[in-house]
Amino acid sequence: QVDKRYIAVVAGDLQAGPETADAQGWQLIDLPIAADWERRPLRVINHENGKSSQTLWQALEQTGQQEMTCTRVLLSPLTGRTHQLRLHMAASGHAILGDALYADETVASASPRLLLHATALELVHPVTGTLLMLKSEPDF
Repeated sequence: QVDKRYIAVVAGDLQAGPETADAQGWQLIDLPIAADWERRPLRVINHENGKSSQTLWQALEQTGQQEMTCTRVLLSPLTGRTHQLRLHMAASGHAILGDALYADETVASASPRLLLHATALELVHPVTGTLLMLKSEPDF
């Protein structure tokens, strides 16, 4: 069991709807992901052939970036598909800033780098059984 958390800045005003969020404010993106064989390494949402993929998200704060409304979000992947966080956010209409693969040109160029950062990792050490909690704050 590994618990991973990421911080990202996404395009748009992303607010949790009280009717769909759980008690801690998490919302679920549940969209199947498949390889886009003709445009590899891209992935696509594919309800017929895609593999089950779930991401929890939570809005943290609204920000502004180059005259664009943005939201800082906390992401927690429940599955581990290639490009899952990037594709799930783009498919929800809120691509990650600086994402040259899944964002439109305006969002991709809003940052010189992808604004996605692995911020926390928790796991039980396989030998000692000790809970390891690793944290790293983003620089954006």
